Amino acid sequence: MKIGLIAGSGQFPILFSKKARSKGFSIYAVAFQNETDSNLKNYVEAIEWLHLGQLKRLIKFFHKHAVNQVVMMGAITKTRMFRDVKPDLKAISIVFDLKHTHDDGLLSTFAGVLEEEGLEVKASTFLLPELLAREGCWTKRKPSSSEKADIELGWKLAKEIGRLDIGQCIVIGGGSVLAVEAIDGTDATIKRGGRLGNGTAVVVKVSKPNQDIRFDVPAVGFQTIEVMHASNTRALAVEAGKAVVFDRQEMIALADQYDISIVALHK
Repeated sequence: MKIGLIAGSGQFPILFSKKARSKGFSIYAVAFQNETDSNLKNYVEAIEWLHLGQLKRLIKFFHKHAVNQVVMMGAITKTRMFRDVKPDLKAISIVFDLKHTHDDGLLSTFAGVLEEEGLEVKASTFLLPELLAREGCWTKRKPSSSEKADIELGWKLAKEIGRLDIGQCIVIGGGSVLAVEAIDGTDATIKRGGRLGNGTAVVVKVSKPNQDIRFDVPAVGFQTIEVMHASNTRALAVEAGKAVVFDRQEMIALADQYDISIVALHK
């Protein structure tokens, strides 16, 4: 069995590759310069290093290896789209037809092009369902009543910014919005909000109402808690069953050490 992997940064592509190999898959990976972990080469049959925008080379690589199923996972630094991209004519024609380059529109269009080329796009978690967030409070400390109120409000607002395809994360404190995720990403959003929160801020990260579960699934992990602690934010809420959690046990242990509360909710 063969599976194609379009790999961004972080540990997700390597975790997937290890699991896929254990299930008998041969992995053929497309990786991106200055983004993908170079260690990925140790877990795949073949790897092609590209710059963002080299769509024809990506498709040619998968066709060369007779791959007809692919997954997309790992982060891409969104600000890199303005300074480190080498679009070919196929990529330019796609972007030219878009009304905007927000995540959902761009990724959905990209997935559509792949499927037109005979490449079925599978959900990034189809081999790793255990990474999805489990409902409940994970930490020793439960959210306080004021934090619960901020989570409730933040959840509604985060869903709205998701509906508008702006981002997935919001930082809120004392009933006020402190930061909204934009192109700078979750960590930067937490840092911005934490500076304004004066030790009261909570972080809410949810899936978009029309989230395509094949890609761009909200993700948190050990690093999220480190950033929250450095930014003096006190609680994290994620969406149960719709967020990917990396290093869950280490993440919870660190949160307990820092007295940060983590909850996964269905709403």
